[in-house]
Amino acid sequence: MYLSKEEKQDLFEKHGKGKNDTGSAEGQIALFTHRIEHLSQHLKKNRQDYNTERSLVMLVGKRRRLLDYLMKKDILRYRAIVKELSLRK
Repeated sequence: MYLSKEEKQDLFEKHGKGKNDTGSAEGQIALFTHRIEHLSQHLKKNRQDYNTERSLVMLVGKRRRLLDYLMKKDILRYRAIVKELSLRK
């Protein structure tokens, strides 16, 4: 797979509450962002891969819903993760 176990733990440690806390909203958003970037690079090379395109659209929707949830729940955590990952609405 494109993301090893150690890289995934580093991602959760950097953006989440700890390396074993895989369920926090920040960690999930960071993981989704990494996967979105990976799929976007794949689609630049393979323009007619419609299954990957559909997966990318679904993943962006998941991340958007999670960001909306975080914005309603705690606006400061939302602003922090958007700034860290340099996302825009």
